[in-house]
Amino acid sequence: MSKKYSVGVVGAGSFGTAVANLLAENNHVYLYSRRAENVDEIIRSKTSSNQKIHENITPTNDIGLLTRECYLIFPIVSSDGFKDMIRTMAPFLRPDHILIHGTKGLAVKKKGLDKLKQRARIAGKNVLTMSELIRSESVVVRVGCMAGPNLAKEISAGLPAATVIASRFDEVIHEGQMALKSPRFQVYGSYDIVGVELAGVLKNILAIGSGIVSGLNLGENARALLITKGWAEIIKLSEALGADVKSFLGLAGIGDIIATCSSPNSRNYSVGYRLAKGETITDIRNTMEEVAEGINTIRIANGLANYYKVNCPIIKTLAQGIFEELDVQAGIEYLMKYRMSMDVEFI
Repeated sequence: MSKKYSVGVVGAGSFGTAVANLLAENNHVYLYSRRAENVDEIIRSKTSSNQKIHENITPTNDIGLLTRECYLIFPIVSSDGFKDMIRTMAPFLRPDHILIHGTKGLAVKKKGLDKLKQRARIAGKNVLTMSELIRSESVVVRVGCMAGPNLAKEISAGLPAATVIASRFDEVIHEGQMALKSPRFQVYGSYDIVGVELAGVLKNILAIGSGIVSGLNLGENARALLITKGWAEIIKLSEALGADVKSFLGLAGIGDIIATCSSPNSRNYSVGYRLAKGETITDIRNTMEEVAEGINTIRIANGLANYYKVNCPIIKTLAQGIFEELDVQAGIEYLMKYRMSMDVEFI
């Protein structure tokens, strides 16, 4: 097999493996997992996260090898482990590397996120997207993200899908498109990396809310109400952080919302559904195989809304329900009685 170069994927979870398999249709791929025993098992079983791996994939736990062989790398690990991962990679990264992450989460600079109360205020300068984290912890400048309706289970099953590669650099978008694009996977571009990242991150809040609506059997009208008004909240909040509203009208915004707010394959939707059925957030977290990013995102978004004085009753109510044990039914009743004003007020 003759290939121009290899592409790296850091993170062998369900989405990382799905992306590695997509990339392997066009390239040789190094799939990194930090645990040697996990790499040995992938090699032995030829599967990762219950997905059969493509023959063009080489599993490895040698980050030095991956960074030497690959100038295009896709870091795809949970946001709570992202900083440690980048710090592990940093000594091996060069200014000519291109990193396109696939992590839909935020990082808080200061510790103590688990202690934030309902009225806590978080300034935007204390919150980093994953692309900002890459730039702050490494010498890499050419950074991008991928976001959109990308449910790993459907991608791994070969079903058609699409994504957005966002970056301020043309070459990042081009390289991402060339590496990923296939007859079953369309890849679009965007220069609004702030908007695309925030759309991909904040939509997880709505997925949790949608799961609650389903778990309480409140019907599709109520789901439509929650998604529409919650969407307006995250747009207004993102505008305060410098995002372009247009990104929320595309695949990373409304496209991702449609997929994750209605599918049991969405981890965040499942969190909301289980909360509605009476499970505690602690029990849910302890029994999930992979991180549901929306849990911490709700807490961060609520702190940002408090700081920028953006009216976000849905985000605030979800934060109370998850972290301050507000009764789910009482929260729904509060939202139904909340006096809204105009319908569309964010364009």
